Amino acid sequence: MSSRHTTTITGSLLTASFSAVMILSFTAVADDQGPGSSKGGKAMDPAPAGVKLTTSLPEKISVDNSSHETALTATVKNEGTKESGKIRLLVVGFDGLKVKSVKGCSAMADKDLPKGSNSGFVCDVGNLAAGKSQSYAVAATFDLSKTGKICLPVQDSDGKKTFWQQGPVPFGTTNPSPNAPATPLLLDTENKPVTPGGDQLPKTGAGSDLLPLGAAGAVLVSVGAAGMWWAQRRPRRQPQS
Repeated sequence: MSSRHTTTITGSLLTASFSAVMILSFTAVADDQGPGSSKGGKAMDPAPAGVKLTTSLPEKISVDNSSHETALTATVKNEGTKESGKIRLLVVGFDGLKVKSVKGCSAMADKDLPKGSNSGFVCDVGNLAAGKSQSYAVAATFDLSKTGKICLPVQDSDGKKTFWQQGPVPFGTTNPSPNAPATPLLLDTENKPVTPGGDQLPKTGAGSDLLPLGAAGAVLVSVGAAGMWWAQRRPRRQPQS
């Protein structure tokens, strides 16, 4: 097999490998929140007869590592056999997770925020029929240097009774990835904050930084040029008479 043919095959393999890495990276940060889950939820005050209220949050969310923004869906459901009567859903953030907006809902005044929370919204659900659910789009920020939790209480219309409460339940990751475009977080997982210096390039050899792509290319070109010069300097064998 000629050296030119070998080089062509090697280049093709490298291109295929690079393409596969790009595809896997894109898939890993795709905003697929998966099925809803009621992890961390429990019944509180007794609900009216025939009414069973629950909430759900996505199994996973994704945090943009540049803007720290994330989005999720909060859902309240009546799993009973009778209408719920007028109810409301609260969406409350704690620690590193701060709720910025909930579509169709009103921000809570600072004095009304639950103890230890940093943000909260009130959603007037109204009368939820048996077997029906109502979902709300939540925009938030997540400081990956901290843990972050969210809480979904379901109350009567004046807030005197809490029928169900999910949380405060954490979102987090045990494998932070500061160099990636986004960090996926899992529900009911304590966040492992990014450590100082975690966004630096990995080391290799005797404490040397990996070469930037441009510098590495220059080195390869220099090595190739040296090889060509050495080949040209080799004395040619004289044909035998």
